[in-house]
Amino acid sequence: MEEQNNAMPNLTTNYGLFLLSWGLIATYLSDAQSFTSFLPSLLGLALLVSGEMAKMPGKKKLWMHVAVTFGLIGALGGTRFFMVMADGLNYANSSMLMLLLTGTAYTVLCVRSFIAARKAREAAETEA
Repeated sequence: MEEQNNAMPNLTTNYGLFLLSWGLIATYLSDAQSFTSFLPSLLGLALLVSGEMAKMPGKKKLWMHVAVTFGLIGALGGTRFFMVMADGLNYANSSMLMLLLTGTAYTVLCVRSFIAARKAREAAETEA
């Protein structure tokens, strides 16, 4: 049960590590001189911290809500891809597309997890 209980915090931590790595690698490979190339890394750091904090007893609900907020911010930021997609896939545009796709998937998974947790809590209350 403990493993399943930490499934979303573990996913959040791993997604945060992915974004952190993506931003650093893309910035290095593209030799970007812009602060915005680090945005995936900043979101990743926030998700990494949120995922780890969600593993603390009694703090899961709070930190997973914080985490899904950052996931949604990433997805919304990725919608800028539609404004620049005619330019082709360079590092910046690829990062926007990646944020759109992965941020949306992560947000959907979080919402589904929140719904399942609420149903389980309500079922447990009904049985008691």
